[in-house]
Amino acid sequence: MPAALPPSTAQTTADFKSGLRRQLLAARRNLDAPTRAAWDADICRHIVAWWQTTRVDALGVYWPLRDEPDLHPAYAELARLGVRLLLPVVLQRDAPLAFAGWEIGETLVKDAMGIAVPAHRRLEPVPPALLVPCLGFNGQGYRLGYGGGFYDRTLERLPRPATIGIAYSCLAAEFGQDAHDVPLDRIITEAS
Repeated sequence: MPAALPPSTAQTTADFKSGLRRQLLAARRNLDAPTRAAWDADICRHIVAWWQTTRVDALGVYWPLRDEPDLHPAYAELARLGVRLLLPVVLQRDAPLAFAGWEIGETLVKDAMGIAVPAHRRLEPVPPALLVPCLGFNGQGYRLGYGGGFYDRTLERLPRPATIGIAYSCLAAEFGQDAHDVPLDRIITEAS
């Protein structure tokens, strides 16, 4: 019987990232409620402060899932300040995200992937800036997501929106990037 060939570099990287995703999901899930609430409040303050310097008129936001930071207080403040909020919408599996206008209190429904999207799906152009949830992030500004590639495909299009990764600082990790990965412009955590 011939000896097994070593795994390819691509497979080794994929396996590493898969294991890292499991570790980071567990770390995020294990944060206690008071810590999570305090960190979410800090992140919300940092987001509003960021907006005060950029003044974008529209912002792609996200509905939290899998213990992602809950930014609803920031969304409420930004809406009060006149920012148009848009939620990402998956139109097909291997395509960039679309964005639907959303006002706080509007009805949301779960799409085929279990993500909350506006029921009306009033699609709009990609906004000038996006808040991008990060499962993990590295020192070079790359994010580790869930592996679907939706944000990477979205950021390949021009003009590229400004990107602000959102994560807890404890989710910083060292990992390499793939050729299709796009670095974020900034990472906001509870500490920054």
